[in-house]
Amino acid sequence: MQNTTQLFQNGTGAIVVPGLFDGTLTIKELMENGNTGIGSGDGLDGELIIIDNKPYKIDGDGIVSIVNDDFTVPFGNAHFADYEDVSVTPNLNSKDMSDVIFKHKPFENTQFSIKLHGQFSHVTVRSVYKQTKPYPNLIQTAENEHVFEGDNVTGTIIGYYNPSPFSQIAVKGFHMHFIADDLSIGGHLSKFSGFNGHFGIQLFNDFKLRLPVQNNDFLNHNFSKDDIEGSINKTER
Repeated sequence: MQNTTQLFQNGTGAIVVPGLFDGTLTIKELMENGNTGIGSGDGLDGELIIIDNKPYKIDGDGIVSIVNDDFTVPFGNAHFADYEDVSVTPNLNSKDMSDVIFKHKPFENTQFSIKLHGQFSHVTVRSVYKQTKPYPNLIQTAENEHVFEGDNVTGTIIGYYNPSPFSQIAVKGFHMHFIADDLSIGGHLSKFSGFNGHFGIQLFNDFKLRLPVQNNDFLNHNFSKDDIEGSINKTER
């Protein structure tokens, strides 16, 4: 039986900050814990979004493909979708999304997922090329990201909200990825406007974290030297 109240995560935000980009879990293993999710690939290979049990990767050129079972991730979230529909303001934009959500649900102190599917008047997304060793750190990688713009596009946002106590485990606030229905555009979502469609929220009361204890770079790294929260918040906005 699928557990729809659990959020699974491989790796932490702290892992990618100093450039520990090795994939440590296959996409097949990740999806044993959910049919929906987001993440990135080995070497920070593009942006990953899982919808309806299909794992899509958007590479540094914005090209969308379905990844193989042996594709690995350094960081990824997955859960079994069971969203509750909520009513939102017509022509919703990302700037006002938080206020709209928290008027409906007092979820500021817990983890939940959002799913938006419908028409967007505009989306801004981004992605990066796969990095090679010796890896740069997260901020250096983000300096070379590619930004893509889409107008009047139909697609899906999958996102996760993490409260402030989780700021070194994952992105504080919302971490969202987007993909168009026709696969013409996708990536890490920076902002959107003019959304009309279905909006769903799914609350979690169980969080399962997998750490890459077989990875020597992880075991031997001194994370006390890293500005974990600052780097995550700078690059994920």
